[in-house]
Amino acid sequence: MRILVLGAGFGGLELSTSLSDEFGEELEIVLIDKNEGFVFGFSKLDVMFGRKLPADVVHPYRDLDKPGLRFVRATIHSIDPVAKHVETDAGAFDADIIVIALGADLHPSATPGLIESGHEFYTVPGAFAVCDVLARFDGGDVIVGVTSTPFKCPPAPSETVLLMHDFLTRRGVRAGSSISLVMPLGVPIPPSPAASEALLVAFAERGISWYPERLVSGLDPARSVAMFSDGAEMPYDLFLGVPVHKAPAVVEESGLTVDGWVPVDPLTLETQFAGVYAVGDVTSVGTPKAGVFAEGQASVVAEQIAATLRVGSSPATYDGRGV
Repeated sequence: MRILVLGAGFGGLELSTSLSDEFGEELEIVLIDKNEGFVFGFSKLDVMFGRKLPADVVHPYRDLDKPGLRFVRATIHSIDPVAKHVETDAGAFDADIIVIALGADLHPSATPGLIESGHEFYTVPGAFAVCDVLARFDGGDVIVGVTSTPFKCPPAPSETVLLMHDFLTRRGVRAGSSISLVMPLGVPIPPSPAASEALLVAFAERGISWYPERLVSGLDPARSVAMFSDGAEMPYDLFLGVPVHKAPAVVEESGLTVDGWVPVDPLTLETQFAGVYAVGDVTSVGTPKAGVFAEGQASVVAEQIAATLRVGSSPATYDGRGV
């Protein structure tokens, strides 16, 4: 049996290694990703704030060494979920089962003014580039703002403003600076009331301004002003934005999406196409777009696949939880 896993993020890696650990050479697992390595989300912030170098946080996929698992670095050009056929710039692949784990693509250009006057920090290149921006920043009005929903890793903007406070304090310019967090959520981390409450206390203790239930609709580079969806405006000297998220174009073109994301069975993570599953940020399963939920979904899909190979086995189902 050939399992084709598209995307080597949290979900793709969890699924591939789980199946390899149980079945080894009994399965042919092909893991495809266009990137050279994996970077944990929090590691992007480590580099951004000068705590680590880029080379310290990239885990190369070439180091993957698991029985039955082959990694292919390639860009995916098309997905046929009916024929279970995938075209890439490294050749064509057919499979018995396909798992879509390609995450969400980020589009800074979708927010007026963001590229010209702000900085996105959610992509790996974007976060690494902000490190140089911060090295030249002497303080002022800082806004960390979300430009659309849904967006992945809901805690990341809160982590960023706390790290910004520490960074400006070390630089000796915190007293002359302001830090504001603009988010569409009513609390910093909706799935965790206790963590949200702790964050709000931390913001108050550090003088970080919190603007809930608001989106940044655009930036005015001429005036250095962020414009909110409710018509309000806020000046900035440094704007760090969470850009618009969309399902990858190759997934949309495959016919897998509905209203922009891939719908799946909430218990099995199977799509409308038999033998084609989707996990992680690319889905509309209803859980936050975060690595821990992608891993949980991947574990369930691994169990669904494994149950077809084990005699008398009952597959696990997804409960929507993440820890």
